[in-house]
Amino acid sequence: MPRAPVADRLIALMRDRDSSTKILLIEDDVGLAEFMQYQMQREGYDVRTARRGEEGLRLAQQWQPHLVVLDIMLPEMDGWAVCQRLREVSNVPIIFTTALSAERDVVRGLEMGADDYLIKPFGPKELIARIQAVLRRHAQALPLNRVYQNGRLAVDVERREVRVDGATVTLTPIEFKLLAYLVENEDKVLSHEILLSHVWGQEYAQDRRHLKLYIWYLRQKIEVDPARPRLIVTERGVGYRLASAHRVRRPLPSESA
Repeated sequence: MPRAPVADRLIALMRDRDSSTKILLIEDDVGLAEFMQYQMQREGYDVRTARRGEEGLRLAQQWQPHLVVLDIMLPEMDGWAVCQRLREVSNVPIIFTTALSAERDVVRGLEMGADDYLIKPFGPKELIARIQAVLRRHAQALPLNRVYQNGRLAVDVERREVRVDGATVTLTPIEFKLLAYLVENEDKVLSHEILLSHVWGQEYAQDRRHLKLYIWYLRQKIEVDPARPRLIVTERGVGYRLASAHRVRRPLPSESA
């Protein structure tokens, strides 16, 4: 049944009011997707939908949503795989929707990095309440100053931008995730296992050669002299530490030449 003109005008007004909050809905059930999109738009959210996992991943990369609502039982590429791919490149909040109410499925989703879950069937009030709660928690978790400055290094976590001496440095998603985690834990010694588990996953927790290689990649891009790093410091036998700004000694002119 088509929506009434009054409802359409109301949605348009709400979208104008809060168009900065973008939600990506990945759901293959057309009827359910239309219902969910309508409810979210009524609350003023800017919503785009995808019917398949690959399509959703492309939209997430191009559109950079503030929240992803993700169905687990998708054809071809299921929600587990989509979540894993998203977590390789982004910390965007994810809400799983699922008909799988078993505790092990819920736990699996949360362990993979989902922020919340909805068990089907659910009503519009529960849908909106969960979305608002996740967005609120995520906003509170973000640092007030999202641009990290450490001498010649500047990292804008929100925009995923890195600059060295004012020049943009291109990092791969894994390199950025590793650097962002070091920034988040500035001047804290992080063990090999913690870094590997956080950036690559628990299954990589013992693969120190993998971590050493990516630390080398990062140093090539952000250090004055990668052979004598001043930012990413090796704590022998333990792990690595990002030296805090007040500990980083500025290089002498002869050293930076």
